[in-house]
Amino acid sequence: MKKMRRSFMIWMLVAASLSLFTPQQTLAHCQVPCGIYDDHMRVMSMLEDAATIEKAINSINELVGKRDAQSQNQLVRWVNTKEHHAQQTIETISNYFLTQRVKTSQADYIQRLEKHHAVILAAMKAKQTVDIGTAKDLTKAIKALEGYYPEHKH
Repeated sequence: MKKMRRSFMIWMLVAASLSLFTPQQTLAHCQVPCGIYDDHMRVMSMLEDAATIEKAINSINELVGKRDAQSQNQLVRWVNTKEHHAQQTIETISNYFLTQRVKTSQADYIQRLEKHHAVILAAMKAKQTVDIGTAKDLTKAIKALEGYYPEHKH
């Protein structure tokens, strides 16, 4: 019995140690009513993502056709950057705004839902193409949310 208990304890220590050193996925928001997040700041952050996507698209288009290794390296990095910021925007809308800020009880629920969905679609299109118009459409869609999330003076 003692040997079994000792084996169990060793196994538990190993399992606990592994969990401490294993990378864990974290989400952008805990999805609890903590009240510390700033909606306006999140909109501004998405606008920054859209500006980054626009710069990435411009840079990608400038690098197209260049064959040197540095240009190819930069091209790949800009594509990855564009993808990352578009995905970040999609996740902010999905994981933050749609789960916590757009509510069926709101009188303009359908309109809000459509505007938030427009951001997701615009971000998806920005991922799929290098047309600068998609970045501008994304910026416009995000700006359409600003009225819902005004800056608060503290």
